[in-house]
Amino acid sequence: MKKIIITKANGQKAEFDPNKVVTTCIRAGADPAIAKQIARQVHSRVRYGMTTKEIYKIVLRFLSENATPAIKQRYRLKESIMKLGPAGFSFEYYIGQILRHYGYKVLSVGAKIQGRCVIHEVDLSLESSDEKIWLAECKYHNFPGRYTGLKESLYTHARFLDLADKFDGEMLVCNTKVSPEAITYATCIGQKLLSWRFPPQMGLEKMIEEKKLYPVTILGPNKRELELLSKSNMMIAKDLLDIDIYEFAQKTRLPIKRLVAMQRLTNQIIS
Repeated sequence: MKKIIITKANGQKAEFDPNKVVTTCIRAGADPAIAKQIARQVHSRVRYGMTTKEIYKIVLRFLSENATPAIKQRYRLKESIMKLGPAGFSFEYYIGQILRHYGYKVLSVGAKIQGRCVIHEVDLSLESSDEKIWLAECKYHNFPGRYTGLKESLYTHARFLDLADKFDGEMLVCNTKVSPEAITYATCIGQKLLSWRFPPQMGLEKMIEEKKLYPVTILGPNKRELELLSKSNMMIAKDLLDIDIYEFAQKTRLPIKRLVAMQRLTNQIIS
């Protein structure tokens, strides 16, 4: 295949790698043969200087033609997380829901806590299974290409130092990638990082995929539906499977037919 230089979301230039398309499609649930076919189709349409956003749309188009709706929606995981904020959802609350499924107990969300010097609004206070208390700072970005960097890591550590008598550990959580400098610093001071693709073996996306904790935005609800779901604190898609559909329809004013369709898609996504 010919080499083509594309433009990443952060403006940097890079060589287009069709293997990444194969990997991400397979992770979304596509058959390897279909994933390779899509990669070839995408590669034939990529042009010099094309942005990753444009390529992403091409991949989605071919997924629509060659795969199930559930696979296409799973492929949109990162995009779905970035839709949480504009939809009125709390990223901290969503992270708390994820960590709860991994043995953490959420003690507070957005609580104001007096430190040695000043009062801090702590995104998340958590208790791990070994009874350690954690301060978690959550950094949310609603556009791709934005790294969470050294500044955010330093900020989290400074807050932890002022609250050191109340917490045993610190954590920085974000929905984008973290910079190499942030990883180096966090490793040095013992700060736990959780982000997109980091730690490599269990980054945020893998934690979500492993326990099927997809955000409700992955179902593709419209603006009105998102507002109604937000008011009901319905953040995890599979939680829709546990509701009394008639009672929930009456509470949210969402049509029963639409809720049934969302439940059906949820079942397909988590299967």
